[in-house]
Amino acid sequence: MNNLDLCYLPATDILQRYHEKSLSPVEVLTAYIERSEQVKNVVNAHSHEFFDQALDQAKKAEQKYLKGKHTRKLEGLPIAIKDETLVKGMPCTNGSLPLKNYIADATSIENERLLNAGAIIHARTTTPEFSCAGYTHSKLWGVTRNPWNPEFTPGGSSGGAAASLASGTTAVATGSDIGGSIRIPASACGLVGFKPPYGRNATESPFNLDTYCHTGPLARNVSDTILLQNIVSGPHSQDIASIKPKLTLPKQYSNIKGWKIAFSMDLGLFEIDPEVRHNTLETIEILRSLGAIVDEVELNWPKDVLQAGIDYLDHFFGVSIDSFVKEHGNLMTDYAVEFAGRASQSSAEKYFHSIKVAGEMYNQFGPLFDRYNLFICPTNGLAAVHAEHDQSRDTIQINGKTVDPLLGWVLTLPFNMMSRCPVISMPSGRTIQNVPTGVQLVGAAYQDKDVFRAAMAIENARGAWYTSAKNRPEIII
Repeated sequence: MNNLDLCYLPATDILQRYHEKSLSPVEVLTAYIERSEQVKNVVNAHSHEFFDQALDQAKKAEQKYLKGKHTRKLEGLPIAIKDETLVKGMPCTNGSLPLKNYIADATSIENERLLNAGAIIHARTTTPEFSCAGYTHSKLWGVTRNPWNPEFTPGGSSGGAAASLASGTTAVATGSDIGGSIRIPASACGLVGFKPPYGRNATESPFNLDTYCHTGPLARNVSDTILLQNIVSGPHSQDIASIKPKLTLPKQYSNIKGWKIAFSMDLGLFEIDPEVRHNTLETIEILRSLGAIVDEVELNWPKDVLQAGIDYLDHFFGVSIDSFVKEHGNLMTDYAVEFAGRASQSSAEKYFHSIKVAGEMYNQFGPLFDRYNLFICPTNGLAAVHAEHDQSRDTIQINGKTVDPLLGWVLTLPFNMMSRCPVISMPSGRTIQNVPTGVQLVGAAYQDKDVFRAAMAIENARGAWYTSAKNRPEIII
């Protein structure tokens, strides 16, 4: 196996080979380090790298395997974590220049679980400033680019995580999703990303009380997504919203023959690029070839769904940034300042209306699951925007129509509004510009296993990405 094949080896295979003693944690980490050096000037996925420290940890893990000692579930597996979550003693910048020297004095619940499982954090991944955009660039870390086509964004806000996975510089990665920040980059980079239902994965206050906010895994295939989700999920004593008991996802699933699946191309609200439409319909045909019945349905949602969702984000998320802008605004990006500025226009009335709209949406969406096992739609209406896109000044057009530059080009926010629905984004194809596209598989409230069952069936039928040179990005170094 050459080093590039090793860089794209599934995490589940890596761990199996560790136990077989046919591969060592030092070999794997060394391959990622070499790959990171090769692609960093093109992709720019990592904000921080801890290679020396990680190598020391890999050597200790290697000895455990060689000597047959007890090993934990992720022992020696390199993981890249989003640069907004905390690890005590490590930097955490949130992509913000004023935080360039901040060192965490605590460890986030998710990262604590990963470390306790034996994972090795070798890198932190780039984000837009305070994770308030669907692309990834900042004054602090520059522009992160899509490994499939560097002219385009890898998405955001977990864009560095997606770019790291797609360029072969980590085994798995973590993300967070408050308006699509796991699913947007998963789609744009040809990955699997999971937005768990609210409360499934414990997190810290105050955002554990924000129903739009979810932490979750990004990976190159469904099995690796399950592997990581089973580590980070479960209740925690510090999170009152976390759900008991812990749900452990199965590794294997039966087929979906006879399933009934509801489908909408645009949710009745969004413009869809023709290539996204084509790739989505191809995925629908795969489902039908597997014996599923797929029906197109009409969602009579309120026409102001997107604005209602953005109003909620302004009210809760925007105000949390606004306090920072008042002190450091001159050092911050235009898009973060603009996003925070909208918080001043928020009101209790707008906030209540956003809650009311979300309720009206599920009043119609929930009963679909009395007749259907699953719902499917595109993830991004446009495969990706350009890498330097700035929502505070730039416009986006789809089908000749101008859409909201923040979240009007993606179909993710409605499922943060209906936050108890589990959602997986997985690849559906690529565009003529070689940018991946994705579909969202949406389950009924808290029915996580259903979306994984369907995702596994699609992946088994179509084949996982990144398994050979023909389905990996060709990064010109």
